[in-house]
Amino acid sequence: MKFKTLSKLGMALGLGFLLAACSSDEDSSKGSDAKEVNLAYVEWDTEIASTNVVGQVLEDLGYDVSLTPLDNGIMWEALSKGEADGMVAAWLPHTHASQYEKYKDDLDELGENLSGAKIGLVVPSYMKVNSIEDLTNEADHTITGIEPGAGITAATEKAQEEYDNLADWNLVTSSSGAMTTALSQAIDNKEDIIVTGWSPHWKFASYDLKYLEDPKGVYGGEETINTFVRKGLKEENPDVYSVLDNFHWTSDDLEEVMLEIMDGTDPKEAAKNWIKNNEATVAEWTKDIKK
Repeated sequence: MKFKTLSKLGMALGLGFLLAACSSDEDSSKGSDAKEVNLAYVEWDTEIASTNVVGQVLEDLGYDVSLTPLDNGIMWEALSKGEADGMVAAWLPHTHASQYEKYKDDLDELGENLSGAKIGLVVPSYMKVNSIEDLTNEADHTITGIEPGAGITAATEKAQEEYDNLADWNLVTSSSGAMTTALSQAIDNKEDIIVTGWSPHWKFASYDLKYLEDPKGVYGGEETINTFVRKGLKEENPDVYSVLDNFHWTSDDLEEVMLEIMDGTDPKEAAKNWIKNNEATVAEWTKDIKK
């Protein structure tokens, strides 16, 4: 998801302080006996859920785990510089294509951890429009989006260029939480709303929604969510590497955790609950632990 912030320099400086606070010694996260692990993530509902689950599994194995929320572009950059150990939040091949091309040579790619993901423009099923090409004046010519640095935001900006009928529309960026709040309020009032959406996501279990058809293919087809780690992690901390390498689950698993968080459970507690109820799956992730 395209990196764009009002102050890239400020975010970059902030990253240094944030990551420094997560580790008292640069070398403490390295070496075969390292017990500190820093997982980076973006504060999207999917990544909050998945990162908390993986982090809790590592914590249960005795690691001191830090979960560091970052802007999407900075997450990739931090991992490429070895300032974070891993992330399970890469949407490929379309959504994070630009970050992947920029940083892939400086990362170790561990493959997908979830298949069947998708992004696009989403509307309540009661709206009669079914295709992006058919949009006229719905929702007062407004698309309700998420963060400016998100890949789906960049894809929607491209859609405004590709679809002539969207050229004069207003893309409102805010946050994933603000987007889902606006969606909920619109549905309660049976009003038109068009949001930048992705799945898996709890909103599809909570509301009757549909993706608008994308005949120009701006949003791409099926995606996977992938895992990446910093260079050297395999040699320096093979057990952490193996857990991240083995991590794989389903959309139903992810949505179960997301729904519990959405209902008010603390993300860490929701992760613990899922782990308790899915011991066989977690055992597959940890089967190669040698210590």
